Amino acid sequence: MTILRQPTRAGVRDAAAKLNGVVPPSPLFTHEIKGVPVAFKAESLQPVGAFKLRGAWHRLTAIEPKMRDRGVVAFSSGNHAQGVAWAAKRLGMPAVIVMPADAPVTKREATLALGAEIVSYDRATESREKIAAHLAGARGATLVPSFDDAWVIEGQGSAGVEASAQMEAMGLGAPTHAVVPCGGGGLAAGIALALPDATITPVEPEGWDDMRRSLEAGWIEPVGDNPPKTACDALMTREVSALTFEVLARRGCVGVAVSEAAIAEAQRWAARYLRLVVEPGGAVALAAVLTGQVSVEPGMLVVLSGGNVDPEAYARVLAGEAVEAPAFPALSRAGQ
Repeated sequence: MTILRQPTRAGVRDAAAKLNGVVPPSPLFTHEIKGVPVAFKAESLQPVGAFKLRGAWHRLTAIEPKMRDRGVVAFSSGNHAQGVAWAAKRLGMPAVIVMPADAPVTKREATLALGAEIVSYDRATESREKIAAHLAGARGATLVPSFDDAWVIEGQGSAGVEASAQMEAMGLGAPTHAVVPCGGGGLAAGIALALPDATITPVEPEGWDDMRRSLEAGWIEPVGDNPPKTACDALMTREVSALTFEVLARRGCVGVAVSEAAIAEAQRWAARYLRLVVEPGGAVALAAVLTGQVSVEPGMLVVLSGGNVDPEAYARVLAGEAVEAPAFPALSRAGQ
């Protein structure tokens, strides 16, 4: 029986130390909501436009030097792809990304620009997990999941270490409540490990709230067979992993689901008040706060996890136009 390595708080601290000097801390902004100062961690301003490089860097630097020439294989619709490609390029490692043929063009082009090889697949008829596993086996490469991996979870948690230090330096005190976008739960679980004394609220789009329902049920509940359309391509996870679920369940976390309209309004709010471009999946935590589904309180940290927008769709959101979420075929169960 294979026992998976478990993510730890010590591992999160190690990941933060690794990233120190590799990339500067992402900015922390503050703005009052209902008269209360709220801190916003702008992971949307990372070199790849999302937090994903954190987990990728921690994972790839943990690969034994003798294995690095064989490279890595990942599967992703975009943000994890860019994070892995970015880390692999800096380390001089080959990277292959299994990406859906209908992935956002901007994310696909950015991944190619970082030097990764892309293998396309059809979401409706093919399994990206099987394709990635076959490629990794054939090449002797290391498979790097987007959230079902202890090193990846720990790496994402480094955002919480940074935010805590930034908040204290600004006189806001340590975070008491972190509101975090959630797809597979890697970021939320990592921040839960980083901030053991804070309340952690994972937020998902309505209909894709498998983590919320899993935490409520006490066991992993997958997304239903006919989930609704969503603009949050980065959060379309059909089933969370045991690793992320167990971290959040042990903390007694309660999840929240937000509507597409609330997400679009959060994108507009971030542009107006923070001067930040935030993609739909990166805006869900802010949406939960603005709608009052999560009450504002002192010491609150809101993570803006990504800024890789589709230009045309984003322009329509800013204009206040009704934007129909893209239709995606049925997805495999391992999620984005």
